[in-house]
Amino acid sequence: MDVRRILTALLLTTAALFATVPAAAGAGPGGGGTTSASGRAIASAPETGAGPGFASVSESGTGPGFASVSESGTGPGFASVAESAAASESAAAARDTARPTAFTISGIDLHDAQIAKFGDTYYMYGSMYGCGFEWYVKPTPWCGFGVSTAPAPQGPWTLPKALFDPTTVDPWTDDSWQDTCGTSGQGCFNPRMIRRSGWGRDDGAFVLWFNSPRHYSAGGPHAYNAMGCASAEGPCGPPPVPGGFYRKPALSVCTGNGDFGIIESGTPGGHPAIVCTLPGSAQLNIEELDARGSDGTGVGVRRVAGLKKIEGPGGYWDPVQRLYVLTYADPACGYCTGTPIGYATAPSLYSGWAAPGNLGWNAPAFGRRIFNGNSCGGQPRTVTVLDGQAWQIIDLWLGIRNEAAAATHLVPLTYTPTPGVAGDGQLWRPPLRLDC
Repeated sequence: MDVRRILTALLLTTAALFATVPAAAGAGPGGGGTTSASGRAIASAPETGAGPGFASVSESGTGPGFASVSESGTGPGFASVAESAAASESAAAARDTARPTAFTISGIDLHDAQIAKFGDTYYMYGSMYGCGFEWYVKPTPWCGFGVSTAPAPQGPWTLPKALFDPTTVDPWTDDSWQDTCGTSGQGCFNPRMIRRSGWGRDDGAFVLWFNSPRHYSAGGPHAYNAMGCASAEGPCGPPPVPGGFYRKPALSVCTGNGDFGIIESGTPGGHPAIVCTLPGSAQLNIEELDARGSDGTGVGVRRVAGLKKIEGPGGYWDPVQRLYVLTYADPACGYCTGTPIGYATAPSLYSGWAAPGNLGWNAPAFGRRIFNGNSCGGQPRTVTVLDGQAWQIIDLWLGIRNEAAAATHLVPLTYTPTPGVAGDGQLWRPPLRLDC
């Protein structure tokens, strides 16, 4: 009989089996069947170890034109490919299941916020708008900075209380903070609480940082301020506040008036750093804080990764990848209801910063460094680390001058290294993502 006819008959028979054999739950190579991730039944190999989908011509599996599955079931047949794909999908599903989920904090009048954990309590710090503050309306009431507490990041959160009275004196101008932050309409923003614990004086004291743009526009060295606080809930300011002080920080690298964040050091005992945007080109600089946490040391880096026209910086140390990861709004804008978010990384806090470049005629510089095009419909604010997990904080702005009703959204960040460089002709998948 013609060998070709035998082969044809065998192929037709096996193809029929491929279409009709039911899946056997839990069956592996060499017995029953297996099911792909889509639920479709895949015909199993016969007990002799012949590969599914294409019958082998001889018991040794060396038939012409068709690769066989070895007796161990590990040959290049369709079953092993399907099982590998299913295993990969299962592993990815397990990672996603373990990954925390994003959540939104609504109904709390705290914005451009920071969330921190001190002891067993979570604290949310932010600018308040409820008294009627309107950005760049002259004059406008300034509502101050507030703090809320909760037993978990998802809440329930207490009603905000003021960290200090907006009518108290601004020691740098001798006017009130209401005048500094409200009369010009420039506002005061970005309250950031740090604790001297495990670094510097290591005395557990709390220090509040914030920016007041009017200081800079009035000829000051920069817009930043530091206050000592009696506790994580305040009050903050100079004496008679217990443990209180006011300081216009001595800074030589962060000498602007833009948004800023605080990055914790990944080195045991290392000092935190301020990461700041500068006016004009809005370049990004980083400067180490001193042992008191109220001044800079002069150690730092300018023009981080060559970035320009960005804001809302925040960052964290990834102990698994042994990298600092920085995120930011790219480009800068005010009260935006959808802003791209980009990233940069470095092995050291003060050197080696890089962001993915781009190639091509008129190629946008941010083309490969952006990992989400609209930041979940909001604007990136900063990054916080809670219980070992990094979170991107996003302002879900309303796009109006008074943002009292705006919500705050938190999205988990996980850095997963991905191969590829601009010009390699391969797919590019950023190592960060926002699962909104």
